[in-house]
Amino acid sequence: MSSSAGGSLQARLTRLLLGLFAVVWLATTVLAWFDARHEVEEILDSHLAQAAALLVAQPPHAQAPGGVPKRSHTPVLHRYAAKTALQVWSGERLLLRSATAPEQALAPQAVPGFQTVPLGGQQWRVFVTPGGLPGQQVQVGQAVAARDDVLWAMWRSTLWPLLLALPLLGLGLWAVVRHALRPLNALGQALHARRPDALQQHIPEDRLPREMRPMVQALNQLFLRIEGLLASERRFTADAAHELRTPIAAIRAHAEVALRASTDVQRQQALERTLAGCDRATHLVTQLLTLSRLEAEAAPAPRPVDLAVIARQVLAELAPRALTQGQQLSMEAVRPWPLQGDEALLAVLLRNLVDNALQHAGTGAQIQICLQRQEDGAMVLSVEDSGPGLAAADLARLGERFFRPAGTRASGSGLGWSIASRIAQAHGLGLSARSSARLGGLCARLEDR
Repeated sequence: MSSSAGGSLQARLTRLLLGLFAVVWLATTVLAWFDARHEVEEILDSHLAQAAALLVAQPPHAQAPGGVPKRSHTPVLHRYAAKTALQVWSGERLLLRSATAPEQALAPQAVPGFQTVPLGGQQWRVFVTPGGLPGQQVQVGQAVAARDDVLWAMWRSTLWPLLLALPLLGLGLWAVVRHALRPLNALGQALHARRPDALQQHIPEDRLPREMRPMVQALNQLFLRIEGLLASERRFTADAAHELRTPIAAIRAHAEVALRASTDVQRQQALERTLAGCDRATHLVTQLLTLSRLEAEAAPAPRPVDLAVIARQVLAELAPRALTQGQQLSMEAVRPWPLQGDEALLAVLLRNLVDNALQHAGTGAQIQICLQRQEDGAMVLSVEDSGPGLAAADLARLGERFFRPAGTRASGSGLGWSIASRIAQAHGLGLSARSSARLGGLCARLEDR
């Protein structure tokens, strides 16, 4: 990861805020500069026009003896007055000029109005207007450099405080951002000091800012999910260690019998029992892995499936076993049941239900699968058998891991119903067990919630 992607959030926010302020400040300053320049130009132009109006209202006297134009002896009262010039012309003759005005015309073109002309190596702003007597013309000018000095003098008094305030603003923004991020820093310290086994302890949300609460709520939910996964792994380890001990011991015992067998018949029987023990251990491991996968929520993404099609496939798979055991396996009232789910997991669900019926119903029993729509529109799939069924106390405990009713002779791990319940829950289905009113045995019922 590049270094630009890391760094301090506080420093990044401070830089972004300062950058945003600097851009806005600079843009505002530029706009204010042009606006102030325009206003200064307007004010100083109005001063030139007023000075010209005074000269028009007071016609100048005749020229001085010898034809030399009179010079105004008005004292220089301000430092910018030296850069202002006054002239009164009669045709091409200069009648009057200020001490700061040259003898040549300020505006050679003598066009009435405002104009900017070069004079003496610098630019001048000149206002030309007719005089108080016929043929006279008044010209009032001011050096452009004097106007710039006025503008800069005004801006120096405005910009210097703003420039000096920038460091203080940066320090203030840093302090504000630091204070605003204090809850986030406290959360980070709390998470750093949190014990790994304290996943069930929620992070308090009441004193946190509103913007941080969704993140903390997501963290609390994540901790709960992690705790569930760890608990599932612990259960899986304990279950596997507990349940695999018996079939492995049985496999070892049968293998030892095969080694000590004195006849081929005894050896053959011991090896067959060894293979049967391996099959039981394989089935148990498969059930444990399936249950662990479900509890870890690692099921694939749901897809459109038809539960009726899956049920027919499961029945076709288990039909040879039912025939071997002399049982009648049938399916009635087949109707489509479209839903969103995982085909493989739903097949495991139905296979466990039918497999339980085949194991516990007994030889020659009837097992019926019925899929129908109820009056309220809900779909129901039932697996009923004519076996001995379960007592009320055993029905209440159905679903406990490794629970097997007393007196059960059929092999199994006691995980089938737990797996079926978990798969049904993951697909939004309800799974229940009751006595079968039609066949007298057990009825497993799968329905819409």
